[in-house]
Amino acid sequence: MSRWVMVDTSAWIHALRRVGDGHIRARIEQLLSEQAAAWCEMLRLELWSGVGGEAERRALEQLDPILPRMPINDAVWSSAAELAGRARTNGISAPAADLLIFACAKTYGLEIEHVDRHYEMLAKLA
Repeated sequence: MSRWVMVDTSAWIHALRRVGDGHIRARIEQLLSEQAAAWCEMLRLELWSGVGGEAERRALEQLDPILPRMPINDAVWSSAAELAGRARTNGISAPAADLLIFACAKTYGLEIEHVDRHYEMLAKLA
């Protein structure tokens, strides 16, 4: 098991916005203080595309250089494609971004901190 935890966009939203869930915010703050939060390029893209104001922009500018990035390499892409097929066969429809993030986390042995039911469904297939 890795020392890092992949923090999904669904959890970052609570941590970066003032109206976020306090329990989730506290969990993300804990991961940050332990230097255990990680992300991948897909998560960065989701977050940067959803920046809603100057405070969120400043927060991402501070996080960007310090969070470890898990590379989305050929193994991750292959795992995501395989997972997509298994999900579809089992009647599960998940966004491509979630499939890629899930596959990336699993490839590197990371847990995913999230508030997204798709990951629960995908975990049952993995």
